[in-house]
Amino acid sequence: MIFAIRKSLQPKDMHLDVKGARLRYRDAGAGPAIVFVHGWTLDLDMWEPQAAALSPGYRIIRLDRRGFGLSTGHPSLNDDVADLQALCRHLRLQCVALVGMSQGARVVLQMTQAWPAMVACLILDGPPGIGRPASEARDPQELPYEDYRRLAQSHGMAAFRREWTRHPLATLRTDEAAVRDLLAGMIARYPGNDLLAPAPRPAEIETPPAIQSIVHPVLVIGGAHDIDSRRRFAAGLACDLPRAERVEIPAAGHLCNLDNPPAYNRALRKFLERHVPAHSTP
Repeated sequence: MIFAIRKSLQPKDMHLDVKGARLRYRDAGAGPAIVFVHGWTLDLDMWEPQAAALSPGYRIIRLDRRGFGLSTGHPSLNDDVADLQALCRHLRLQCVALVGMSQGARVVLQMTQAWPAMVACLILDGPPGIGRPASEARDPQELPYEDYRRLAQSHGMAAFRREWTRHPLATLRTDEAAVRDLLAGMIARYPGNDLLAPAPRPAEIETPPAIQSIVHPVLVIGGAHDIDSRRRFAAGLACDLPRAERVEIPAAGHLCNLDNPPAYNRALRKFLERHVPAHSTP
């Protein structure tokens, strides 16, 4: 298995109490800090291939967003931004590289706009339609959230999981059994608090239209076989952001860091070395 780590070397789960939630996080490696933020229905385990590959030269920090994985609380993109800042403050991080996958891309962009001095660079992985007209997000392959919400409330989370695991945003192209087990475990852990809540999901945070105000170096990354709308969104962001570059990962879909870890890790390392060089190792 490409990202296998001996059990004795696995970082321990740690926890941070914040207002309304207890966050699970892991902190491993040494060097410039990289904070990884996962997407919907996933958790910090999605970054296992990156933690294994990058921790020799970087400090790898990853968390379960509130309401996902083993973190408590109700999912909230607005609270995610405050939680991320609280974690950085708790760990006494002065400047970090941020990696946000899918829904997590919204979080790291908003974090950058709120606390720009804390951010060295950004990696946006499979971003949604941030700053794009609403009509562009109405792609037949995009996330049918309200349909899933009705399904979970009427037939339960098992029915939702069966449907969700067939969606292109939640499927893998790799045949690696260990990677498939990793994804299945994350989806099984997703408690569905946002789907099962009686009230509609709170409005998501909106990135201000002047996205050009983000002057940090940005890598927009995604799978070459991601759904068409996500590839369009990635291309649009790469054009809109003043210092952005774009990389597509071959033989990979939306979960490109799991489908093709070697290519994904090479792209991250190449970008990071230019903006937050790794500490050398013996």
